[in-house]
Amino acid sequence: MIRVLVVDDHPVVRSGLIGMLAVTDDISVVGEAGDGAEALAQVESTKPDVVLMDLRMPGKDGVWATGSIVAGYPSTRVLVLTTYDTDTDILHAVEAGAAGYLLKDTPHADLLDGIRSAARGETVLAPPVAARLMSRLRTPSAPPAAQPSPRELEVLAAVARGLSNAEIGRELYIGEATVKTHLQRLFAKLDVDDRTHAVTVAIERGLLPSPGR
Repeated sequence: MIRVLVVDDHPVVRSGLIGMLAVTDDISVVGEAGDGAEALAQVESTKPDVVLMDLRMPGKDGVWATGSIVAGYPSTRVLVLTTYDTDTDILHAVEAGAAGYLLKDTPHADLLDGIRSAARGETVLAPPVAARLMSRLRTPSAPPAAQPSPRELEVLAAVARGLSNAEIGRELYIGEATVKTHLQRLFAKLDVDDRTHAVTVAIERGLLPSPGR
């Protein structure tokens, strides 16, 4: 059972999220909070696995709360859920240690997949957010991109075999949204724009075997 804390300054939004999660077999809401300070106190008392964190709240905001939670409770993953996808908001949240960044128009199924992925220690990014981060990684001042993770290479190997995102998700037992997140991160790390180019570059770098091997 994944223990979730819901943090948002709008009571109606909190109620909606709690109601949606309440009917999910593998997710349990253990608390709620309306600002960053209350969120930190709730984390201390409830020890959630994942915190669904709004960013812009009165008093202590979501970035402050994210940094405080990550620093004090490293086993708790913070998954940002917000309306805003500006570069500043994204970067501040990532720098604070957020495990993922989703937008409030994310479909319910993708949000649930995101919570599960975050609980497993995976990074979860909405496609528009991943695209923004990828763009910044490509700027001349950006540091070299990290090497693809084993899970990302599993996804790319499946792409090389011609599988669709849905087929990859079924094969690896992950949601289609998580597959898209892995691909977006791969595109950033390999400095490519599409699946075919990603496979080509990975083979050239020795990350995937050449066809026929």
